[in-house]
Amino acid sequence: MPAADQSKRPVGLAIFLIVGGLIALTAAFLLTIDKFRILEDPQAQLSCNFSVLVGCSTNLGSWQGAIFGFPNPLIGLIAWTVVITIGVAILAGARFKRWFWIGLNIGVTGALALVIWLMGQSFFVLDVLCPWCMVTWVVTIPTFLAVTLHNLTVGNLPASPGVRRFAAGAYSWIVVITIGCYLVAAVIAQLQMDFLHRL
Repeated sequence: MPAADQSKRPVGLAIFLIVGGLIALTAAFLLTIDKFRILEDPQAQLSCNFSVLVGCSTNLGSWQGAIFGFPNPLIGLIAWTVVITIGVAILAGARFKRWFWIGLNIGVTGALALVIWLMGQSFFVLDVLCPWCMVTWVVTIPTFLAVTLHNLTVGNLPASPGVRRFAAGAYSWIVVITIGCYLVAAVIAQLQMDFLHRL
């Protein structure tokens, strides 16, 4: 198993983790505030509610909005703070062990799985698009791609030389791959919800 290249810090990845983390953390914070407002006043008009199709009240009030017994945005407040801290630590010169990178990869894989499930619930069950939730989706997808491709490239994840070369090449195409993922999600949402005609 090749060891990770410790001579070169992934500065680009670090900057992405900080910027993306800040965006997603802001969304989680605003969603948490909205949850507090609903708890104080179930009839509160939230700033994230734009129409019957686009709003967060339905999501926040559903069981899907608290799948672990507490509001989902609290997960975001904790998880994205960790992501930002990792990015800052890398910029500050931190050198993480292989097990740390694997742990981060497990975390972002879990986040992606949760996001895909929540997207499915929004598209097929709740029939509503939550703005702040969508911001989290938008950040989670490239975060998973960036961390996973980095780990494959440097050898933190077990892979053949061919897979490592593929990951290294794909790393420079993350933006294109991410946009492709967004388009797939948009097509599914359109086919299921017909949101273009309901906006």
